[in-house]
Amino acid sequence: MTLETKEPTMGKAKGSYETELNEWIQHEKAAIDLISAIGKLWFEKSIELILFRNQLVDRSASEIMNLHLYANNIVKKPITVKDTVMLANEIYNLDICPSRIDIGKLAFEYQQEKANFKSATDFLKNKLGSFIGAKHNITPKDVVLFGFGRIGRLAARELIAQAGKGEQLRLKAIVTRGNSDTEIVKRADLLRTDSVHGPFPGTIIEDLANKALIINGHTVHMIDAKNPEDVDYTAYGINNALLIDNTGVFRDKAELSRHMQAKGISKVLLTAPAKDIPNVVHGVNHETVDIKADNIFSAASCTTNAIMPVLQVIHNTLGIVRGHIETVHSYTNDQNLLDNYHKKYRRGRSAALNMVITETGAESALKKVLPQLSGKFTANSVRVPTPNVSLAILSMTVDKTVEKDEVNEILKNAALNGALVEQIQYINSNEFVSTDVIGNPCPSVFDSQATIVGPDKKNIVLYVWYDNEYGYTRQVIRFSKHIAEVRRQVYY
Repeated sequence: MTLETKEPTMGKAKGSYETELNEWIQHEKAAIDLISAIGKLWFEKSIELILFRNQLVDRSASEIMNLHLYANNIVKKPITVKDTVMLANEIYNLDICPSRIDIGKLAFEYQQEKANFKSATDFLKNKLGSFIGAKHNITPKDVVLFGFGRIGRLAARELIAQAGKGEQLRLKAIVTRGNSDTEIVKRADLLRTDSVHGPFPGTIIEDLANKALIINGHTVHMIDAKNPEDVDYTAYGINNALLIDNTGVFRDKAELSRHMQAKGISKVLLTAPAKDIPNVVHGVNHETVDIKADNIFSAASCTTNAIMPVLQVIHNTLGIVRGHIETVHSYTNDQNLLDNYHKKYRRGRSAALNMVITETGAESALKKVLPQLSGKFTANSVRVPTPNVSLAILSMTVDKTVEKDEVNEILKNAALNGALVEQIQYINSNEFVSTDVIGNPCPSVFDSQATIVGPDKKNIVLYVWYDNEYGYTRQVIRFSKHIAEVRRQVYY
């Protein structure tokens, strides 16, 4: 790997103990400088730096260095911390509009092209010319979370983490059934700690007198409501807001329209598949919806968000004749902890003790997201005794003959270039397992080592992991920014 431009020594048996340690310390100092630059850009200019799709805000120095290793070993684009921190400081000195910039991509391009420019500033002006001096026309959008379960709490964490200067999405309220002092304290504790995703990396203060939580300085009202239409959000200073319904109770347009009867709500997003409203996988079909005319949307399901990006890429390059989707899915709150009555067969059996065969809406979702594949797939699911992370096994017959390396290269290219760089992550590890996916921001984590191509070279099997909680929540936030029209310019 390369952290500096000279011959790398990290991970190699060369040099004395003191030499290796001192070199590491220099790399770590550079990473700390980069952290400072990242923070200034984020909080002062609303410029978010990422590194080959990986978030850099709130990362430690060691994590920053590991991401540079990732750039070398997986992305095959070696970069140096020296270059990334230098470019980050140069970006700070330019009049660049609020944006999301892949500093890893820029650093690699700088290495390849710097001989063509007089300075790093000239290089950045060439690459980010349209960002410089551009008008900032984003109007911040108020957000209300209706429900505060697994997805609701992760959405709250992510909305706060991505708030920056508050120029995009602003979490203003959380609606639950009950907001007594005891209930607010309990919900605050559930937000602070999570058995799967770990502690919340921030501060949460219970403002019981005002029925609110103060989360990293953001005042979030805790509102009690039994019915969607009961709340007057304008009484809390909330106007023209996007409401994210993560209860799963209301699934069709008539039911979700009840939110629109509440004062202060202008758009509604459901975090589950819907019957008669647009089901959207951001990155795949989000541009097919009319965000001006429509005001109620669905972010589909976690499984739909996992499989659609990969299916779209394979169909566009190889052509899919037919296939079967089998999901190995972690258990959810819909199942019983111990054997008990359930309206659906098998889901009543203990989730923690059994593998449970059940249905999935994956095939029916194709009709709404990728209608060109409708009728070509069968699908089923097995719920397993793990609390998070799931696996989609895509078995397909394709039109063109193909080798395993060719299939992997197709998906690697999609993961690193084009419209799906936020949706697909390419993994090339012999040791990869489900817990490695926890906290992954991509809805589709493609396991290249597991790819199978049959003897006829037309039958292929792909394995796609997904954090069915966090990866899906990140998709919800991406789509929220789209329909709220607060997306910044991007370079990646």
